[in-house]
Amino acid sequence: MAPTLRDGDVVLAVGWLRPAQGAVALVRWPQRPGQLSVKRLALRLPDEDPDGACWFAVGDASAASTDSRTLGPAVAPAVVTHRLWPSPGRLPRR
Repeated sequence: MAPTLRDGDVVLAVGWLRPAQGAVALVRWPQRPGQLSVKRLALRLPDEDPDGACWFAVGDASAASTDSRTLGPAVAPAVVTHRLWPSPGRLPRR
């Protein structure tokens, strides 16, 4: 997620916020059920997936990111709102 986030950043993820286009979120893919990733929600997809995957999620560093371009639609169980460490602050939306 560089330049927005870097390896080792500590973030606050909120499960009760409704995901929105442009937000940074925790995502998972049905093909990788045990893995959580941090990605940007680029596009809301129709809710026709039986696994609840309804976001096209991408990394900010598109050339170095494994995301919906490879894995397909993602589920977004939580929105990442803030970086807590090392540079505390609200994350920007795009």
